[in-house]
Amino acid sequence: MSAPDRRGPFTGPAILRTALRRNAGAMAGGTLLMGLYQAGETAFPIALGLIVEHALQERSLGSLGWSIAALAVIVTTVSLSWRFGMRILQKANTTEAHRWRVQVADCGLQPVARDTDLKSGEVLTIATEDADQTADIIEVVPLLISSLVAVLITAVALGIASVWLGLLVIVGTVAILTILSVLSRRIGEGTREQQARVARAGAKVADLISGLRPLHGFGGNHAAFLSYRTVSTEARDQAVTVARVNGAYAGAALALNAILAAAVTLAAGWLALDGRISIGQLVMAVGLAQFIIEPLKLFSEMPKYVMIARASAERMALVLAAPPVMTPGTRSPSPDGDLEVDSVRYGSLRELKFHVPAGEFAAIAAYSAREAADLASVLAVNVPPGAYEGVVRVGGRELEDLSAEAVREHLLVNPYDAEIFAGTLRTNIDPAGSGHLVAEAVEASMLTDVVALHRDGLDHGVRDRGANLSGGQRQRLSLARALAADPGILVLHDPTTAVDAVTEQLIARNLAELRRGRTLIVITSSPALLDAADRVLVLDGGVITAEDTHRHLLATDETYRQAVAR
Repeated sequence: MSAPDRRGPFTGPAILRTALRRNAGAMAGGTLLMGLYQAGETAFPIALGLIVEHALQERSLGSLGWSIAALAVIVTTVSLSWRFGMRILQKANTTEAHRWRVQVADCGLQPVARDTDLKSGEVLTIATEDADQTADIIEVVPLLISSLVAVLITAVALGIASVWLGLLVIVGTVAILTILSVLSRRIGEGTREQQARVARAGAKVADLISGLRPLHGFGGNHAAFLSYRTVSTEARDQAVTVARVNGAYAGAALALNAILAAAVTLAAGWLALDGRISIGQLVMAVGLAQFIIEPLKLFSEMPKYVMIARASAERMALVLAAPPVMTPGTRSPSPDGDLEVDSVRYGSLRELKFHVPAGEFAAIAAYSAREAADLASVLAVNVPPGAYEGVVRVGGRELEDLSAEAVREHLLVNPYDAEIFAGTLRTNIDPAGSGHLVAEAVEASMLTDVVALHRDGLDHGVRDRGANLSGGQRQRLSLARALAADPGILVLHDPTTAVDAVTEQLIARNLAELRRGRTLIVITSSPALLDAADRVLVLDGGVITAEDTHRHLLATDETYRQAVAR
């Protein structure tokens, strides 16, 4: 599979054109076979009319045999052309949907976030339902063309019998499509709104699930349920509205097609009674009048699917065309792995300055949880460099000059609420499957008891968001993943808040040992981690107010002692 195409610009029509261009060969083959299918379907009533007109008049077994053989060829052609035509189109449809799913997911998972107002649940809906509905254009266009072929063949065949019958089919088809085009536009508008509301409901569910434990904690379950119910009700009401329009469209299409078929039948009957067409031509006209309902129905439904595909493509464009929050540089830091924060002003941070040399274990004791969170966000590049004053340097290079890959390779910030993924303990610790430092990371994070508790060990299954793990187990699993990544600079934000004091002491000692010679920064108020660090930086009022060893600060700084002593 080739790499996703990130070229733009991305608009709804441009996405559809790209899909059509990439599948031109498959669509050409599919259109040819589906056109052959429709031609064969049309040929059947024409052949019956000719049999009545000629073969039965001769009353010979030979003519009858040839007639039956001709009908068998037509039936075989119809069957095989449909089978292989739809196989080609559905394969192309499925492949194209996969391409767009991968491309949307690629944008959503890029290290640099995209500047959209969409939540993760909405992006998920776009990457699944909208990608599938956009790819439907691959089938829609060939079916539309093949239906047109059937209508034209019918009009020509009836026109040969009587010009008035041919004109009736052409004029009736144009009238039907004109009426239905109005309804199809309403379907497109309604579908866009429905998809947006369903996506918002999905995003709300994702938010509620991720915050389920805190909701239980302060009794917010009922309010959260009412909030979701409101969003879901809006999605349901819009779906009902779209269903009504779809029903009106389908009913109108069926009624108009039936009226046209009846008009052709009655006109043919009148012309036969008037002697202007023969009995064989009457049989052909009646057969075509019955047959034409199917291609007309297909032909009249296609504009609806085109509008749905366009609506989905425009929603995909919201993700694909969104600019990145920041434009990464192209440089890489020097390998020494030091970190410098120079005069950073952001949120609660005020002219924050500090430097952590390569190989040092530094702890940052933040008196305010907000200051700790703001510092972690800046270091994790969750805040673009252009959104704050000052400079952050990694390995001597400014953060904004580094490529996203270089930042992720040299600097890892592990948040206190890091995600746990469905899979196993092993796949959470080592997603890439490299096997690097897995055993050491498990031991250092004190996850050994969790591994030993289960018969499958590291292959023990983990549910989505770690639902089958305790808070402490999830936190230690997240810590093991960060340690196994082994970046040049590792920043841990409150890595032990959910573990007991004894385990915390052991983790602190293990961190100092495992990361010896590698830069480690821990943002914490834990006495165990502060004591294990080579140096403690005190963050108060948005600036560094003191720096020394934990024990010396305890002995000399009353404010520090009151803030961190337990």
